[in-house]
Amino acid sequence: MNLFYSVARRIPGIRRLYIEIINFRHRQELKGKNAENIFTQIYKENRWASNESLSGPGSAKQQTAAVVASLPAVLSELGIRTMLDIPCGDFNWLKSVELRDVKYTGADIVDDLVAQNKKLYETDSVSFEKLDLLSDSLPKVDLVFCRDCLVHFSSADVKVALKNIKTSGSTYLLTTNFVGHAENEDILTGQWRPLNLNTSPFDLPPPVKAISEECTENDGEYSDKSLCLWRIDDLPVK
Repeated sequence: MNLFYSVARRIPGIRRLYIEIINFRHRQELKGKNAENIFTQIYKENRWASNESLSGPGSAKQQTAAVVASLPAVLSELGIRTMLDIPCGDFNWLKSVELRDVKYTGADIVDDLVAQNKKLYETDSVSFEKLDLLSDSLPKVDLVFCRDCLVHFSSADVKVALKNIKTSGSTYLLTTNFVGHAENEDILTGQWRPLNLNTSPFDLPPPVKAISEECTENDGEYSDKSLCLWRIDDLPVK
């Protein structure tokens, strides 16, 4: 299937048809399921098909090298002392980040991931807990780090997540943003599409900072993928 897609994506018309078929099948599978069931199934079946990380190819070390290199300086510059990473996934790449004096909390909706992370990585300054970004109260922290998450949410759920983050009273949000995309497609939660939070229907203000991930996935198709920083008080959500 991966070989077929690799060939099909280069043939005009065939690629779009292939994607439409896959998306239709995926939508049928997702209907009627809540976020916990959706992402637990993705984890258990390795639906994102990565040999390195159950959180998908975007969490592989090759695709996170730029973030690993730049994140410590951002944390230091902002004076971050408490950080919520939601969703933390399997902690595959962030375990390589020098957190120094930051108290890190990794949260995920998948029970088994949280249990595994606790067993493998928990320390006095690194902890893990189960949280649903859409429905659970979030702790008040200096930085909410939300990478590769909102891209899997419907537009309505993106708004719910942003509202929940703002309600937490936290200071900063650092999240995935595809800065070169002009339009946002709506999806069912559990699917994926590139998301630009600066455009409709979200219309966030310009970020305080943007960090290029230097993404090379799909032959560089998503080279605009960035981590963008906002002051949470500035988020135009109610």
